[in-house]
Amino acid sequence: MSETAYPPVSKHLSDVETAREEGRRKMDWALQHMPILNALRDDFVDEQPLAGETIAMAMHVEAKTANLVELLAEGGAEVAITGCNPLSTHDDVSAALDTHESITSYAVRGVDDEEYYDAMHACIAHEPTITVDDGMDMVKLVHEEYPDLIDSIVGGAEETTTGVDRLRAMDADGELHYPVFAVNDTPMKQLFDNVHGTGESSLATIAMTTNLSWAGKNVVVGGFGQCGKGVAKKASGQNANVIVCEVDPRKALEAHMEGYEVLPMVEAAKKGDVFITTTGNRDVITREHFEEMNDGVLLANAGHFDVEVNLDHLDDLAVDRYEVRDGVEGFEMEDGRVLNVIAEGRLVNLAAPIALGHPVEVMDQSFGVQAVVVRELAANGESYDAGVHDVPDELDREVADIKLAAEGVEYDDLTDEQREYMGSWEHGT
Repeated sequence: MSETAYPPVSKHLSDVETAREEGRRKMDWALQHMPILNALRDDFVDEQPLAGETIAMAMHVEAKTANLVELLAEGGAEVAITGCNPLSTHDDVSAALDTHESITSYAVRGVDDEEYYDAMHACIAHEPTITVDDGMDMVKLVHEEYPDLIDSIVGGAEETTTGVDRLRAMDADGELHYPVFAVNDTPMKQLFDNVHGTGESSLATIAMTTNLSWAGKNVVVGGFGQCGKGVAKKASGQNANVIVCEVDPRKALEAHMEGYEVLPMVEAAKKGDVFITTTGNRDVITREHFEEMNDGVLLANAGHFDVEVNLDHLDDLAVDRYEVRDGVEGFEMEDGRVLNVIAEGRLVNLAAPIALGHPVEVMDQSFGVQAVVVRELAANGESYDAGVHDVPDELDREVADIKLAAEGVEYDDLTDEQREYMGSWEHGT
């Protein structure tokens, strides 16, 4: 792999060997519970479907992601990876990855904005043929600063809602110049990762960070997309009272029909004990809302970027700010109220100090889709035009089949007669 100006993670750590050992231990634990990646690894090692490819990745570098990265390398690819959030990297896992002869990891926890992009530039310096993103920063950087690489990139894959939204906007403007699969939008991701993964991991992280219960609390969920639905469902399941805030009348109605209270944020602000944003948009909670909130509220963001809770507004209102717990910052208002922000308003289930991200079994499914999509790009990338593409349904089903087989679950299949009936317009009453 090529030398770059920004050094790999191993150059940033004081005790590299200890970090590598601990990172490998985390990866091995996760892999025990990832039957999809284990099954794909056997195939990838035998068939080498990614031989000759160079993959640049911007992801949350923790144990589950690391097993995907190793799978791609074991399938024949050269891989360069960095973080997609300054606070979601586990340095020990990053160091463990960097020991692989076909992987260079530049991911370091706690970098500033300049270092964040320096590491991304370092990945792109490897001249990728495939990109794998979580949030779309890598694709954006390639298009803006490395347009000469676009002709040699066969395609990419995008993991999360925010990234897909950005890609679709880029595509609509005619500015996306290679094909990218919207992994986020496929059923094996939407039905499990966004609902169960985001719901369980966000609530677990907040509870462990604060040592507070959900029972009896008023939990305000900003946004009722798949992630918001998961947060609302899991909070309700832990005996919280859930209030949903929405801008889409259909989603607001859906939340109402699910039995949740639906309010504008300015009204919810008066009632909430915990606020969790899940929209992917900016300024979900702003000055007018902070002014209405009760003393001691918790503010957390489960969206990709740290723009949903407007911390500039909160800082302007505060007469003091200080660390109240590890991972929790208190903002004291002029009237004595303290509003508590978890994980600096960043993606709470990955950026809080004790955060571990989504459960292993959930990410096994999402990363299984990533793996088969990368395999598809390596085999057939030239058959896809530039733009955003849905994951081919047969690939999504392949991942589901692997998971069901691992769980010992059998299911029915259509008969020939049923298949013909469903595919015909001639059958009537």
